[in-house]
Amino acid sequence: MKLNCDVKGIEKTSKVVKDGGIIVFPTDTVYGIGCDPYNKNSVDRIYQIKGRSKTKPFPVLTYSIDVASEIVEFDNESKIIAQEFWPGPLTLILKLRDKKLRESLNLKEKIAIRVPNNQCLLNLLENSKFLIGTSANHSGEKPFTKSQDCYQNIKDYDVFLDGGDIDDKGESTILEMDKGRAIFHRLGALKKEEFVRFF
Repeated sequence: MKLNCDVKGIEKTSKVVKDGGIIVFPTDTVYGIGCDPYNKNSVDRIYQIKGRSKTKPFPVLTYSIDVASEIVEFDNESKIIAQEFWPGPLTLILKLRDKKLRESLNLKEKIAIRVPNNQCLLNLLENSKFLIGTSANHSGEKPFTKSQDCYQNIKDYDVFLDGGDIDDKGESTILEMDKGRAIFHRLGALKKEEFVRFF
């Protein structure tokens, strides 16, 4: 099912997520695929669709720092950085507080989390609160930024939320703060020099 990024489309997509479905959606970086992160069966389906090893945990998307704080603990540096770059192409690795997510996502102590800068997706997250947010492509292949390319190549999902083509700025930068030290797990749309003033 292909839906537009309007009020009706977002309402229907939210219901599909709640019912355990798999959705494809636009972000500010690439097209993503996701589900309710608390639904282990849905999470397993995404591993199958992507052909991804279960040793690689999925990141989670949410609507705001306040909502993120319900499931993670922010250290001082990460909080300041989040306030500067969220919504945006920055994924932070933070301490996980939510035991249910630890189980459903097969996590240990930490989780990768982001607030994306895409209004369609933010509207969806207002309803769904949390979504798995991994790139909608088979593992090892290039992510999609063009709506039609993604729609034609991704299979086995329940809803495609069409947000049009995405300006290709690269994937999100993944950052972890460790006692004041910055660890970049992936350099993407944001470069190291943009963080220098924080360290």
